[in-house]
Amino acid sequence: MKTLIFAGSTRQQSYNRKLAAATSLLATAAGAEVTHIELADFNIPMYNADLEAEGTPADVMRLKQLMFEHPAWIICAPEYNGSYPALLKNTLDWASSPVKTDPVWKDGMRSFSGKVVGLLSASPGGLGGLRSLSHLAPLMLNLQCWVAPKQFALSRAFEAFAEDGSLKQDAHRASVQIVIDQVLWAGRKFHA
Repeated sequence: MKTLIFAGSTRQQSYNRKLAAATSLLATAAGAEVTHIELADFNIPMYNADLEAEGTPADVMRLKQLMFEHPAWIICAPEYNGSYPALLKNTLDWASSPVKTDPVWKDGMRSFSGKVVGLLSASPGGLGGLRSLSHLAPLMLNLQCWVAPKQFALSRAFEAFAEDGSLKQDAHRASVQIVIDQVLWAGRKFHA
């Protein structure tokens, strides 16, 4: 199962980037064909319809194609002010915007429709970014994705990772694994 994993953060020491990396290793061990991307590797400006009218940026097209090619995704979403960050919303807004002049990409939902999405979050706080996930799930449903019912919000993330980047606690690894397993199971069912 081709699985796309990314974090909605570009901060160097981001807990969600660390969680995405740890999740990628667990998903690979579970048999997924993982593509782990960093949003910092994509030059995506703030969405603006006037800018879009000049032409969809090349990195947006590259991201649209990557999303389309992967039936399963896992998103690690930070929590800013009780919701997901502007970076993640901007990325999803660009990726879902139709390219009116392109017969293949004029359907804005082409990259999203029917994708199985698992949601994770990491935060230094006690809730682990849970409020971010509660806002992100309806957005993904609106984008015609299937959202895995099990989610995991990693609290006290500043003490959760070993030096090699893995999750220290068995309970945390097990919680991430449940999300991975649901995403892979549903992805295989829906895209057999």
